Amino acid sequence: MPKEAKPKRKAAEKSEAKSAKSTKSSKGKGGPKRALSAYMFFSQDWRERIKAENPDAGFGEVGKLLGAKWKELDEDEKKPYVEMAAKDKTRAEEEKASMTKAKESGEDAVDDDEE
Repeated sequence: MPKEAKPKRKAAEKSEAKSAKSTKSSKGKGGPKRALSAYMFFSQDWRERIKAENPDAGFGEVGKLLGAKWKELDEDEKKPYVEMAAKDKTRAEEEKASMTKAKESGEDAVDDDEE
């Protein structure tokens, strides 16, 4: 006597329904990148140095060391990173404004001066 097929579990049905749905986010592709903070510019600059000094340190440990180093810096040492962050903030705001303007006019947000 052949076994009857068991009904699927509800959890399996839910996961199938989720995979069938589109996972596209509401944010459009090709949008402007978010501005980086002064700390992020600092960490990009110092990450390799910290990793060279501490080759056995993991990802989390490198992050902790970067955070400690950032706290040690005085305002004069942070100034170049703060300036880079300010420039990046204006860049992001300009890109966002141009994208918003293009969406309002019904055009695609494509800039002629892309790098």
